[in-house]
Amino acid sequence: MSRSLFARHGRRAFSVIGGGTEALSGVHPVARRSIIDLSYSAHFMDFKGSSIPSSMRKLVVTKLSPNFKEAVSLQTGPVPTPGDGDLLVRNRFVGINASDINYSAGRYDPSVKPPFDAGFEGIGEVVGLGLSASSHYTVGDTVAYFGNGAFAEYTVVPAKGSVPVPSVKPEFLTLLVSGATAYIALKRLGDLAKGETVLVTAAAGGTGQFAVQFAKQAGCHVVGTCSSNEKAGFLKTIGCDRPINYTSEDLAKTLRKEYPRGMDVVYESVGGSVFDLAVNSLANKGRLIVIGFISGYQTASGIPSIKGGTLPVKLLQKSASVRGFFLPHFPDDYKEALGSMMQMFSQGKLVCELDCGDLSQDGRFVGLESVFRAVDYMYAGKNLGKVVVEVAPPNVSNSKL
Repeated sequence: MSRSLFARHGRRAFSVIGGGTEALSGVHPVARRSIIDLSYSAHFMDFKGSSIPSSMRKLVVTKLSPNFKEAVSLQTGPVPTPGDGDLLVRNRFVGINASDINYSAGRYDPSVKPPFDAGFEGIGEVVGLGLSASSHYTVGDTVAYFGNGAFAEYTVVPAKGSVPVPSVKPEFLTLLVSGATAYIALKRLGDLAKGETVLVTAAAGGTGQFAVQFAKQAGCHVVGTCSSNEKAGFLKTIGCDRPINYTSEDLAKTLRKEYPRGMDVVYESVGGSVFDLAVNSLANKGRLIVIGFISGYQTASGIPSIKGGTLPVKLLQKSASVRGFFLPHFPDDYKEALGSMMQMFSQGKLVCELDCGDLSQDGRFVGLESVFRAVDYMYAGKNLGKVVVEVAPPNVSNSKL
């Protein structure tokens, strides 16, 4: 992803949600509580019911760096006040993304200078809202959102860019970015056909797990790369036909031997040498979808080196293509994707695997201070599924304003 991408499109993150509070297929909202008439005020807060404190903690980028610990600090500040069309959300869970360090390095929007808030996605309860927002939401509603500033105990988000969810289940959080990326990328760029062979790199990760399932649902034979036998076992449970543990098997040799015809589609998120291997493994008319290149994000440039000089001739020889995917470029597809995934999840047809760090050295990721650990954990390749941090337990006792 280029440095200018987020500058042009990142501010549309909230609008990508599309559809706001309209009912999503398969999701049955809980009964809503009526609210008293507060038309004399610009906003209102559930002080008693939610015990909103006078201050909160949040993660702030204070220095541009791909080293998350170096770039970000945990700070205390006032709880923000929602504007007329906004919601104040008490975050219960936040999602960890590979792009978090691209953001902390200033790669998405070079015009934004520190300090600025970190984090892309969260889920929690509405504890305050503006008057216009109150026509669709009320205090106590549960929502998920995709937008800047999620690594905080409280976040203000536009009501139009929020997704109503039945409960504060972190599984819903996995769908906002990781699930939507796989769903839309494969649908719009994969051109999947029954019987085709699909390779998913980092298949047991946050987005890879969804790519495996959607490719399998399309009737494809699915190959998935992973780094442990445990992950290989998980991949089998979600329909992966051939998990390949690259720490014990030679990936290139295995693909050449078992799949001499090549891959019809590759869902690629690693970059560098894995990207080169994916290009070499394409079948005639193969499609390689690039959704990221995590292997280079921690470097100074953020871009891993590839053998680009020979790329044109390799694509020409196979009538193959490389297709990039950046979620904010597909706002018109988002609502349908989210509704479809929520319906599949509610029907037990979609696995949303979470990794909350329970098996990590220092235990479960709880509290904003755990975000640093969670980022390192993901970049060490230890996660199985989407990495999620629990910001606050269900019942929080704070001092009131």
